[in-house]
Amino acid sequence: MKTKQMITMAAVLAFSASLAVAAPHEGKRGNHWRGGQEFGPRFAKKLNLTDAQKAQIKDIRKNLHEQNKAFFQSSRETFQQAREARKAGDQAKVDSLRPILEANRAQMQQLRDAERTQILAVLTPEQRTQWEALKAERQARHGKRSEHRNK
Repeated sequence: MKTKQMITMAAVLAFSASLAVAAPHEGKRGNHWRGGQEFGPRFAKKLNLTDAQKAQIKDIRKNLHEQNKAFFQSSRETFQQAREARKAGDQAKVDSLRPILEANRAQMQQLRDAERTQILAVLTPEQRTQWEALKAERQARHGKRSEHRNK
């Protein structure tokens, strides 16, 4: 497979994962970003969040999703078009969608960063410090998994 095609496929896969993460999960428990697991129930317990903090975080997520609902829908549609074009072997179509996919991925990252900033503002200084430690611990575990897979 050509390098350009590999890069395109990797970008499309990465973007699809971000859409799957960011999209509301209708009919399933919760309505939050899977990428936001750093503030999920396990972390809430480990950080000893108050009910008020949990409610504030829930509101932040809900507002972000409501404000960006059209963007999420448009992104899913664009990704679906790229997936169908790739399955059909229509590289020209995939190439024409690439700039949109990349822009959507960048915007998704900005939304995640904004969400994280708002949520961190809800935490006490001690909770933020503890969150940083948990985050570093999680990254170390993920790094070990990656190293193990590459051996």
